[in-house]
Amino acid sequence: MRDGLAFALSVGRGLAARPGSALGLAFLAAVIVAAACGGLLPFDPLAQNLAEALKPPSAANWFGTDELGRDIMTRVVFGARTSLITAAGAVAIAALVGVPIGLVAGFFGGWRDAVLMRLIDVLLALPGILFAMAMIAVLGRSQTAALVAVGVAGIPSFARIARAQVLSLRALDFVTAVRSFGGSSGYIMFKTVLPNIMSPLMVQVVVLSSVAILLEAALAFLGVGVPPPTPSWGEMLRTGKSYLYEAPYYAVLPGLILTLTILSFDTIGKELTRLLEHRQGAGSPGEMERVRP
Repeated sequence: MRDGLAFALSVGRGLAARPGSALGLAFLAAVIVAAACGGLLPFDPLAQNLAEALKPPSAANWFGTDELGRDIMTRVVFGARTSLITAAGAVAIAALVGVPIGLVAGFFGGWRDAVLMRLIDVLLALPGILFAMAMIAVLGRSQTAALVAVGVAGIPSFARIARAQVLSLRALDFVTAVRSFGGSSGYIMFKTVLPNIMSPLMVQVVVLSSVAILLEAALAFLGVGVPPPTPSWGEMLRTGKSYLYEAPYYAVLPGLILTLTILSFDTIGKELTRLLEHRQGAGSPGEMERVRP
């Protein structure tokens, strides 16, 4: 645990030292803080005031108001909660299901590998957004349904990455040594192999977070995501496109925040990949260190 904490701190310092990832981290930190402190804003994201409908940005309403007189900035902030919760839940579902599948398939091989990977291939054959729409049609339109749908769509990526890494590690000396000392299959998979494949899984967490936010926004834009009046960036884009001429800020400003959020995740993911590859190539003791029992 101490080695893992030191490794995480080292990676964090490395990302903060790179301009691109530092800007991405700063922006995401601002979004997270704003979402957490949204209740301190003076406006209710659901309160309607038709007399103030479609007002342009001003000192009172920094992003203007929508067609029902609601403050757009407040709804963007609360929409960040929707996106971040969906991303966190989707990544958790995908990792908690996909990683064990990949571990079992890669470690045991044989018929287990064949059966599990064919199930993963079925999920991969279905376009993510169509699969999510089908699940929402079954589960009903809600934030929970969107979270589960996006999470299930992300399972194959974690499963395939975990399997590929296990295949490259299971025959190495340190794994053989643990097996020779009587380590059970479960112990070897989760205590010996899993800590040594965390680097690519960390990258996938970041990548899937951006995909989850984009997919949630796409579902809301198509009218099958989080139901109104719950604030959602995709829902604001969907409604705002009808007012592009008289109120262009309605769709542009939420769209800009959505774009910057996804761009921040993608930039962090790319820089994290380069950082981990550099540490692995340089033989840094903190990267891909063989964790003994």
